[in-house]
Amino acid sequence: MQKYLPLFPLNIVVFPGEKLNLHIFEQRYKQLVRDCVEEKRTFGIPPYIDEHISTLGTELRILQVEKKYASGEMDIRTEGLKVFEIIQFNKQAPGKLYAGGQVNELDNLEDEDIVVKMSIEEKMKQLFEMLGIGDFLLDLPENYTSFDIAHHLGLNTEQEYTLLQIRSEAARQEIILQHLEQVLPIVAETEKLKERVKQNGHFKNLTPPNF
Repeated sequence: MQKYLPLFPLNIVVFPGEKLNLHIFEQRYKQLVRDCVEEKRTFGIPPYIDEHISTLGTELRILQVEKKYASGEMDIRTEGLKVFEIIQFNKQAPGKLYAGGQVNELDNLEDEDIVVKMSIEEKMKQLFEMLGIGDFLLDLPENYTSFDIAHHLGLNTEQEYTLLQIRSEAARQEIILQHLEQVLPIVAETEKLKERVKQNGHFKNLTPPNF
């Protein structure tokens, strides 16, 4: 389905289902938020990568204007909805300060692979244990998707955008699993190096080889 959306390019990737808090301070985006609140409209965030506005983005709705400042600045809470493709981009929406664009909503194929999902969970637990991070998987719903964990994998913006482009959950899972398989040995070696550095200069209690 095609529609016209106010657009708010940012150098981040927002995923469907994600809760995003934003501080709004530019005049054009103050206007965007006011319009969306008054007209009960959604807006879109296309990632701004390598000094270019990406073709794909995520539609968001404003859940709440948390705080208004005397300057007109605002703190808002938002939620990601659907991925869209920009068909036509306008640097300024008609009669507005902010950008806008004709977009096409993209469907998502819900074809998760439960075996791959279990492998991802196992490797994420290993990663968090190595890094000394609590197991945030415990706080996720049972039906969580790759989008729900994507920001917790150490991916850069370009890699996150690659996930956003993929319509299949199973295909995203495969990419995530490959990433974890590549990252885990690197993190393990880094942790070993940290331990060797800590032990340098200390009295060592070593077991001699039996020969």
